[in-house]
Amino acid sequence: MKPDKFKKIRDSIEKEMDEKRFAHTLGVAYTAAMLASIHGIPQDTALLAGLLHDCAKCYSDEKMFSLCSKNNVSYSVTEAKNTALLHGKVGAIIACKKYAIEDETILNAIRYHTTGRPEMTLLDKIIYVADYIEPGRKPLPNLSEIRKLAFQDLDAALIMILENILNYLESCGKETDPATRETYEYYINRRD
Repeated sequence: MKPDKFKKIRDSIEKEMDEKRFAHTLGVAYTAAMLASIHGIPQDTALLAGLLHDCAKCYSDEKMFSLCSKNNVSYSVTEAKNTALLHGKVGAIIACKKYAIEDETILNAIRYHTTGRPEMTLLDKIIYVADYIEPGRKPLPNLSEIRKLAFQDLDAALIMILENILNYLESCGKETDPATRETYEYYINRRD
């Protein structure tokens, strides 16, 4: 990607986000680029996916539902109840329509960064993990261990993150999106 296009997207996103969300976004983008260099995919692809991963995070519920409807994007009952999960799918729409991103690997990494999915691509995993481990993230269980692991064994880091998320949701009595559970079971079964 040309530096001027990246800067244009970065500047646009900065205007749409509050300072804290933008700092998180940059943390994810640069963490994704570092993970990409370790795991053998182009850094600029990971950097762009990280930059765009939360591009719909500040949208209202109504706007997210409207964009899904206009673009024939389905969502789960859990995503309808918890729109914090829905922003990944809406983000893929925005990345495509507003920022002219056509690369399906980038769009899918944005789309699935909230729930995961079985058979994630390397970029999917990098964005999912980078979102969890970026330097500005508040302390979470096993975070330092997961950060180290992410640079050695991405699947193991992914499993630990999914486990943490599922345990947290269960302990709070919150509903788990089926895709997150399916993702966890898929990767646990692959480790056997």
